[in-house]
Amino acid sequence: MTDDTLVVDWVEAVRALPRGSAVVVRHREARAREALALGLRVVCDARGVKLLIADDVKLAVRLRADGVHLPQARMAKVGVARAQFGLVTVSAHDRAAVARACVLGADAVFVSPVFATASHAERGALGVVRFAAMSAGCACPVYALGGIDANSINRLGGLRLAGVALMRGWLAPICTI
Repeated sequence: MTDDTLVVDWVEAVRALPRGSAVVVRHREARAREALALGLRVVCDARGVKLLIADDVKLAVRLRADGVHLPQARMAKVGVARAQFGLVTVSAHDRAAVARACVLGADAVFVSPVFATASHAERGALGVVRFAAMSAGCACPVYALGGIDANSINRLGGLRLAGVALMRGWLAPICTI
């Protein structure tokens, strides 16, 4: 996930992602989000990386993005997004939201914040046990998000999850915080 509070060469960051990954453009300011997404479209196509736009279905349609990512507060838009995209993901911060995301037909749920994170410092970390309880029995793929880095990822070993989502954790060599 991109983070507009960081000074990063996002094109280089996406070039470093393995084929089959996805990047969620979540810059909050509309013009910056569009400019970044336009710049990433070509590199995503060349690298086999899916491009998702956070919380902006119109921009995602205009750019022919691979999908859209919705925050928990706008999860009800899954059906609208589904009509236009093959890939719809959502964020969830509690057990009810995880269950609702699956019922609404999300392709994946990003449960967060699993660990303490600077991007959402106001939210308390779920921790491994609460994360596991929240995602247990979920019918759609669950990704851990929040405070994921080379050290914390090892604490998730043995859990049933589809993968992890990172913001700062994948940027260490190229990021200025």
